[in-house]
Amino acid sequence: MKTQNKLFMILLVLTFVISACGGGTSTDTMEKSEDAMMEEKPAEESMEEPHEDAMVDDAMKESNDEAMVDDTMSDDTMMEAPAWYSVSLTNVQSGEAFTINDLKGKVILVETMAVWCSNCKKQQGQVKALHELLGERDDFVSLGVDIDPNEDDATLKSFTESNGFNWTYVVAPEAVSREIASLYGSQFLNPPSTPMLIIDRKGVAHPLPFGIKSAEELLDALKPFLDEVM
Repeated sequence: MKTQNKLFMILLVLTFVISACGGGTSTDTMEKSEDAMMEEKPAEESMEEPHEDAMVDDAMKESNDEAMVDDTMSDDTMMEAPAWYSVSLTNVQSGEAFTINDLKGKVILVETMAVWCSNCKKQQGQVKALHELLGERDDFVSLGVDIDPNEDDATLKSFTESNGFNWTYVVAPEAVSREIASLYGSQFLNPPSTPMLIIDRKGVAHPLPFGIKSAEELLDALKPFLDEVM
């Protein structure tokens, strides 16, 4: 009887031990499973975060692109023609009044000059040869601008007629001379350096090198602007 009781107690203890071990394994497995889920969750979040960052980056890029377009439009809108373009000038040969703005869409070759300047006379001889190379063109204007305050329309007209210079000549108002010097350099008020510039079809001025320029050199300088379409 005692032997049976001992066996029963041993079986009972073994059963308790086995049960305890099995429960511990189950608990460990659940804890490990929960830990794994906790570890996977940040991984999922880390996959989502770059996607959100990418959306923010794309939005910022679009915003920057729009700002660049706005800046470009703003620059174009703010760009204004020089004041002297709107000053009334008088063609000494015809007596007709006009402004540079009236000639927009045409290519204009401008030379600041004076009647007493021998280099100017030589340069205008090359402009005359240029006209022969170009032939008649409705989209091209040569403009001699007398910047000597001591010379008047009558003096300039006599000079052009005696030399056969039949394109447009004007005597510059003092304000025009000042602005030309301010915009393009004081050398433009020094006639012997034969200052010249090209105003393109859009009204942008392009100063040429100083010194006497041949008809061929002038043609080469003018050609890109004459070929340009508005």
